[in-house]
Amino acid sequence: MSTSIIGAPITRIDGSLKVTGAALYAVDHPMDDIAFGVPVASTVGNARIVNIETSIAQRMPGVLAILHHGNTEQLFRPAEQLEPSSRAGEVRPPFEDDKVYYYGQYVALVVANTFEQAQDAASHVKVDYEAHPNVVEIAAAQAPEGPPRIHYSRGSAGEAFESAPVKIDETYEIPTETHNPMEMHATIAKWDGDKVTLYESTQGVVNHQHVMSEMLGIPLDQVQVIATFIGSGFGGKLFPWPHSLLAAMGAKRVKRPVKVQVPRSLMFTTVGHRPLTQQRMRMGATRDGKLVSIQHDVLQPTSLVDTYVEQCTGVTTMLYSCDNVAAKQTLVPMNIGTPTPMRGPGIVPGLFPLESAMDELAIKLNLDPLELRLKNYAEQDESYNPARPFSSKRLRECYQTGAERFGWSKRTAQVGSMKRGDEVLGWGMGTATWHAGRGTATVRVRLNADGTARASCATQDIGTGTYTIFAQVVSEKTGIPIDKIEVVLGDTSLPDGPTSGGSTVTATVLPAVTQATQGAIDRVIAAAQTLPSSPFKRVSAGGDPPTLKMTAGRIHAADQPPESGMPFQEVLAQKRLAALEAESRTAPDPAEAHKFSAHSFGAQFLEVAWDPGIARLRVTRGVTVIDAGKIINHRTGRNQILGAVVMGIGMGLFEETIYDPRNAKPLNNNFADYLVGTNADIPELDCIFVEYPDLHVNEYGARGIGEIGLAGVAPALTMAVYHATGVRVRKLPVRIEELMAGQRTMTA
Repeated sequence: MSTSIIGAPITRIDGSLKVTGAALYAVDHPMDDIAFGVPVASTVGNARIVNIETSIAQRMPGVLAILHHGNTEQLFRPAEQLEPSSRAGEVRPPFEDDKVYYYGQYVALVVANTFEQAQDAASHVKVDYEAHPNVVEIAAAQAPEGPPRIHYSRGSAGEAFESAPVKIDETYEIPTETHNPMEMHATIAKWDGDKVTLYESTQGVVNHQHVMSEMLGIPLDQVQVIATFIGSGFGGKLFPWPHSLLAAMGAKRVKRPVKVQVPRSLMFTTVGHRPLTQQRMRMGATRDGKLVSIQHDVLQPTSLVDTYVEQCTGVTTMLYSCDNVAAKQTLVPMNIGTPTPMRGPGIVPGLFPLESAMDELAIKLNLDPLELRLKNYAEQDESYNPARPFSSKRLRECYQTGAERFGWSKRTAQVGSMKRGDEVLGWGMGTATWHAGRGTATVRVRLNADGTARASCATQDIGTGTYTIFAQVVSEKTGIPIDKIEVVLGDTSLPDGPTSGGSTVTATVLPAVTQATQGAIDRVIAAAQTLPSSPFKRVSAGGDPPTLKMTAGRIHAADQPPESGMPFQEVLAQKRLAALEAESRTAPDPAEAHKFSAHSFGAQFLEVAWDPGIARLRVTRGVTVIDAGKIINHRTGRNQILGAVVMGIGMGLFEETIYDPRNAKPLNNNFADYLVGTNADIPELDCIFVEYPDLHVNEYGARGIGEIGLAGVAPALTMAVYHATGVRVRKLPVRIEELMAGQRTMTA
């Protein structure tokens, strides 16, 4: 049995800080003489600002300043593709002009001595608008102009579909979903001369620094972004939003630190969302179940100020083997805030029509849904020409393991045929996948004379366990106990690190942590060889294999046990050194990346119970099997997968943002009306990892797992609902009234 700390279910090293309240989130940082900024948001979705009357608010107690487009200096737009790390959530700066493009757009900022004073004064700022009609529904929008934003084709999908003996042609819809992390977006801005420090809730401190530098028009080294703890983000905190600029502008104006926190209601308008998608899926197959054609057409809204593409079609081009595939995606600008990535962007919504159509096809063919997937198993990624081998793929084992654990062989295909007491059971399954990305990271590791170690990087931990993974690798390489390892993240003064998005951070930082740790070890070994009384003078750290190494915190000959050597802190003490450190910058090999298609895979199995007597639907059981290479920490890894499955259940059963066409306001912009899964909605969930290290990605063979647990959950759920009720749900979320209507139709 392995005793390695890599893969062990290690408790988070930052856990005690969180449960004791010592962890400092964005608005928790203590600040002398802090002022508070409260935005004034538009109450219409499409208008020109005629006048902003601030005289009453300006005279109210504690008010320091009121900023709007008529009295502020113009900000700049981000460089975007012209420079690296330059992506904003909304490219239009606040107060750029007198135009209103969506409900909740910031039109003014009140800064006051206290939050209550700022809030009261903000309510007394009167804005007059020249309002125009809002467009918040695709049916009411103008037809899109120009070519599709995404277009993919191989073979002759249209011809193959027309001649296919078995066809599916259906449209599926996923409504607007809104990120709702427990910690709302927030910023504290503090100027020190020409330098601004921003305490942020962000998933990317480095990108945030670059964007703020560009939009404020100041050099990069005059912007520092700090995000030591983040109360999750789910993609909504990947990129800077206007409130961050408001805080910086307000602080500069009043010459005091300013705190701006986005209220829950404006979390539905000003900081992104997953856009609605209407997806037509046409699928043709032979009578024995071999796919001959797939056509995937996507229509989605974007805002009037940004072009955001929810790339739903990519998964269709690679998941199943098919010679004839066509996919396109078209955008419709509407009076909504700019959409942004939400956990599993593109792939998760793209899997809903793909996996749902596979289930509908299986029913037409009288095949088991799992059997149909195995008949069309893709051995290579056919989206490339020529097709590329996968860096690693164990999806067959995921199917088999999940089916055995779930008991899939006991499923009877007939609708409503499986019962338990008064409840009708439904079983569904779905395929999960996510691309395995890796980026660039720089990490510094320091070995201290007191026997401790320190690892630092300007990435961040958004609640996924990144702090702990850093410590695990340093401990694995040095033998230093994990409680003697300090990990410092979330500050742009540290070596550059990646944004926490796309399930890429773990795969990205592992090589850099490994090499930096080894570099620090090598320097301690070199110091040990120069000690006057060194037993290592004739022993080299180089060679193959090396003749000198560090184990259990001790420097020793490779052919001798660790206890024969010397503690590294003793080496430093004898050299009168406080520490030795090394820094490493790593990046993926472009040539290697083009040889393989790197993805994680998985299988979702869900059971629902439908009680027609009381019209109650509930999820009663779930099994998720994931092939994501080596799992670095089984405790945090399991947490990631199960949390994502919970989100998938919410996606299938509850979540939907509803806009009022009269003024473009999100009607359910609160936790009372925007429904998410709670403990009462979630059953016991089982998570299994199929571990085959993918050494093409990094030396540990680890791929990211932040998104893949959400993939495939919604179509597995709607498949189970159909199996129990006979009602095919093609428009999420599942509604009880539709199930009741379907039941009445079946019994009529």
